[in-house]
Formats: sequence, structure tokens, C-alpha cells
Amino acid sequence: MTDTAAVRGLDAQGYIAREGSLARVPAAFRPVVAAARERLADLFGVRLHSAYLYGSIPRGTARVGRSDLDLLAALHDEPTEADHAGARALVEALDAEFPQIDGGGALLYGRARLLSDLERHDMGFFVACLCTPLLGDDLAASLPRYRPDTLLARETNGDLALLLPRWRERVTRAGDVSDNEHTRRSLVRYMSRHLVRTAFTLVMPRWNGWSSDLRVMADVFAGYYPERAAQVRAAAVLGYEPTGDAAVLAAYLDDLGPWLAREYTRVHGTKATRPEDATAA
Repeated sequence: MTDTAAVRGLDAQGYIAREGSLARVPAAFRPVVAAARERLADLFGVRLHSAYLYGSIPRGTARVGRSDLDLLAALHDEPTEADHAGARALVEALDAEFPQIDGGGALLYGRARLLSDLERHDMGFFVACLCTPLLGDDLAASLPRYRPDTLLARETNGDLALLLPRWRERVTRAGDVSDNEHTRRSLVRYMSRHLVRTAFTLVMPRWNGWSSDLRVMADVFAGYYPERAAQVRAAAVLGYEPTGDAAVLAAYLDDLGPWLAREYTRVHGTKATRPEDATAA
């Protein structure tokens, strides 16, 4: 791997370059994206400020029948529970209609929150660098440019210690549902991806670059923590090809997750508290 800014996901000035574009959407997924654009506009109407696509589809790496559809909508006001339910139903309908995708999700935020100081180095960064504009005025124009520094690391993934108890509850509930194999598979995919990204951003400032490729993330991490390399590389594989193995979830919750949370806090500190964190506590 050559040590150039472009290879490390940076522009010529050393800022993280925005990944993805509508031009990179594979042909097989273009009808899905067109339908998502139309239905988001219909669902939220004039309340919709802007909508975005993120993940493998706008990066051009999506696999037919294997990749999920990832959307983000910014509303002029704060979303309600009914809004979240409507967004879930929209994605479920697209998933049922288009065999190209395997599940998906839609994040909803109020415009003011995405532009707030509290979210500037978390969801603001996410919109500005990891999301591809789909509808409306791009919020990236009102956000700063970002470097792969410790502030970004802390505010993007410095809350793993807070998340682990919630993950444990989800795993416990998964044992009570009739289709627990499918539910565990979804949890393995979600938790694998989150842990690999957290492992990567732990070392991101030292590496001085950005990637959303799980395998690249795991390899970068391995260069700094060889004793944990095998675990994180295995998690990267499961992020793309998940299983429903309960032992994988147990290992994440009892070993890799707690270690990573402790090391992250030691190196970068903890993420600024959100109002919902206090409510959950």
C-alpha cells in the first residue's frame, strides 16, 4: 500500500475526503435508490430538509442479494416515534420489493441536531464525509472539514462502554424470539461492524487516514495491536458474512468489547454525553 493521501482516504490538504457518490451506485441498485428517493419525499413531504445514502451502495461495493440499504433523512423538526415507524416501514417495503438488497435501515434526525456543536464530530462528520446526498440541500456545506484526529475518534466511537450493557440486553432478548437464528445473525453483523470500526478509530490518529472497508480497518488496527489482530480480523469477516453463532456474541460481550472499551477510554477519553444517554442510565 502506497503512503499517499488518496490511499488513506484524505484529500490533498489532509482532510478526510467524502466517500461515495450517486455515480458509483451499481446499476443493479439504481432502481432501489430511485424508489427510496421518491418514497422518502412522499413520506415526509415539506418536513424533509434533505436525504442521504450511505454504506456500500454509494461506495460502489454493494453485492446483489447481500448488501443492505442505508438511508439518513434530516427533517426540519425533530422526528417523532411515528416518523421512525414510518421510516422502518418504508425500508421493510423496499426490502420486500427489491431482492437486490438484504435488509436496511433509515436514520432520522432533526436538521438542528445534525448541525449542533454536540454532534459536530459525530453525526455531523457522518453526514459530511460518509453520506451521499440524495435529496435536498446538502448539510455538508454548513459543516467543517475533518481530520483523523483524537477529537474525531473520541466523538465517533468513544461510547462503547455505554453501549455494551445495551447490547447484552439485546442478545438476551434474542434468545426469547422464535427466529433467534436470524436475529443473532443480524446482531453479529451489527456488532462485528461496530467493533471493527471502533478498533480502527482507536488507531486512526496514529495511522492518519480513513477507510470504511472493514478489512482495511482491521489490518490497520493489527499493525498497532498485534495481540488482538486475529479477533478484529475475524470480526471484519463476520461483518460481511455473519453467522448466528451465539458464541461469537458472547466473545464480543465478555472479551473483545470490554477490552476495546477500556483501551479506547485510556487513549481517547469518553464521548460527550447525549441527552438520551442520561435517560437510558
